Amino acid sequence: MTDDAIGIEKLYEYGERLSEAKDKSQHVEDYRSIIKAAGSDSIKAMQLAAQLIPRFFKFFPELSDLAVDSHIDLCEADELGVRVQAIRGLPLFCKDTPEHLSKIIDILAQLLTAEENVERDAVHKALLSLLRQDVKASLTALFKHIESVDEPNTDENLRENLRERTLCFVRDKVFPLKAELLKPQEQMERHITDLIKKSLQDVTGAEFKMFIDFLKSLSLFGERAPPERVQELVEIIEGQADLDAQFNVSDGDHIDRLISCLFMALPFFVRGASPSKFLNYLNKHILPVFDELPEERKVDLLKNLAESSPYSIPQDSRQILPSVVQLLKKYMPRRKSGEETNFTYVECLLYTFHHLASKAPNATNSLCGYKIVTGQPSDRLGEDFSELNKDFTERLSSVEELARATIKKLTQGMAEHNKAMASAKSDEAKASIKAQKQNTTTGLRTCNNILAMTQLLHSKAPSFIGDKRINLSWKEIPKVLPPSSTTTAGGKRPANPANGSNDNASKKSRRAGGSQNQLVNRAFEGVSYGARSGMRGRGRGWGGRGRGRGYR
Repeated sequence: MTDDAIGIEKLYEYGERLSEAKDKSQHVEDYRSIIKAAGSDSIKAMQLAAQLIPRFFKFFPELSDLAVDSHIDLCEADELGVRVQAIRGLPLFCKDTPEHLSKIIDILAQLLTAEENVERDAVHKALLSLLRQDVKASLTALFKHIESVDEPNTDENLRENLRERTLCFVRDKVFPLKAELLKPQEQMERHITDLIKKSLQDVTGAEFKMFIDFLKSLSLFGERAPPERVQELVEIIEGQADLDAQFNVSDGDHIDRLISCLFMALPFFVRGASPSKFLNYLNKHILPVFDELPEERKVDLLKNLAESSPYSIPQDSRQILPSVVQLLKKYMPRRKSGEETNFTYVECLLYTFHHLASKAPNATNSLCGYKIVTGQPSDRLGEDFSELNKDFTERLSSVEELARATIKKLTQGMAEHNKAMASAKSDEAKASIKAQKQNTTTGLRTCNNILAMTQLLHSKAPSFIGDKRINLSWKEIPKVLPPSSTTTAGGKRPANPANGSNDNASKKSRRAGGSQNQLVNRAFEGVSYGARSGMRGRGRGWGGRGRGRGYR
C-alpha cells in the first residue's frame, strides 16, 4: 500500500474507533490525529478529515480551537473538492455546541466572497442550515458584516466586497424565506427590524429602498399595523433624509436623498403617518431657496410636496402657507411677461395651496385678501387686505388665460399627432408620435387641473378643495367601476370620496355654476397618459455611499 492509502486507512480506523467508543474522551489521541490529517498532502485524506473533524468535535472541548482552526485551513485549501467538503461540515460544529455559532457564521460570511459557484452554493446552504438552527443568533452575526464598522488593519476593498456579498445573501436567500425563518413571528420581526435600523448608517439609495420594501412586507408593519408602527417606518425614512441637518443648497446628494426619501414616505402618509417633519423641513430650509435648486429637482420636489399636502395638520398648514403663496405668485404672473409659464409648477402649488388652506382657511385672509370667518382672532377681519386680494385674483385670471390658450394649442397639436400617426410608416416614427401624444395629453390634464382649481378661488370667501376631486396630472387615473357595481341594493349610488367628500367645497362648486363643473369634470377625465410622465430622477435613490453621514 502507498503512504497515501496507509494514511486513509488510519483515518478510517480512528473514525471507527471513535464511533464505537462509549467514552470517546478516552480516545483524544485519535481525534488529535484526525485534526493533524487536515494538513496532509493527500486530497482524499483532507476530504475525510473534513468529514470527521466536525463529527466528533463536541466530545473534545479542550481541542476545540485547534479543530476549528484546522477546519478553516481545509476551507481555504487549493483543491475545490476539499473546500466544498469542509464548508458543508461547518454547521456541524454548532449542532451540539451552539456557543460556536457566531464564530462559524463569521467564517461562512467571509467565504461568501468565493468565486466558484459550487463553493458559494455550499456556503449558502450552510448558512441557511444555521439560520434554521438559531435564527436570532445567526442574523445577529450576519448583520455585523452589513453594518459599516471600521475595522483596523482590514483592507477596505475586501471589507466592502464582504459587505456586498453578505447583503446579497440576506436579500436573495433570507428575505424570501421570512415566513419560514422569522419565528416566533412578532419577536423575530422586531429583531430583524432592529438589525436593519443599525445597518442604515451607510447605504446606497437602492439598498435603503430594498430594506424599506422588506420592512413593509412584514406583518409588524402590514396593512393592519397600528398608526404608531407606520409612523416608525416614516421615522426610519426621516433619519435617512437627515432632517436634523442644516441644509446646504449646493449639496446635491442631500437634495437627492431628501426628495427620494419623501417620495418613499408618501404611501405611509396615506396610512396615517404624519408628514410634519418633512413639511416643516421643506418650509424652513428648501422653499426659501427654491430658485437655487437644480432645475431638474424642482419639479420632483413640488410633486412630492403636493402629494404630501392632503395629510398635513392645521398647525403645519398655517406655517407653510406663506411660502406656498409666495411661490404661487412667482409662477402666476400678474400680467403677461413674455416668459414661458411652467404649468406643472402651478398645478403642484395650487393643489398644495388648496389642501393646506382647507386645514387652515382663515390663514389665507392675510395672504390672499380673503374674508373667511372662523370666529378666531387669527381671522384678522378688521384689517384691509383688499390690495392683496386684487393682486391674487389678477394672477389667477392671468394664469387662466394662459392655460386656456395652451389647451387650444395642445388640442390642435393632438389633431396633428393623430394625422401623423395615421400616415407613419416605421415603428420608430410611430413611437416618436406616441411620445408626443403622451406629453400633449399630460399637458392637457395639467391645464384643466389648473382651471378647475383657480375658478374656485375668485370668491371673496372661497371653499378650498380638501378632498380627492382633483387627480394630479402625473398620477394614474382611478378606474371607474361599472354602474352595477357602484349602486347599493336600493339603487342609489353611495358617496364616492374620489369625486368629492368635502361638503363645503362641493356646495360652493355647485353654486358657482355650470362652467366650473365642466372644468372640474374635464380635470377628472380619463385621458390616457404615461404614469409619472416627465418625472426625472424621482425615487431613483441618491449617489454613492459616503458623503457626510456615510454618503460619498
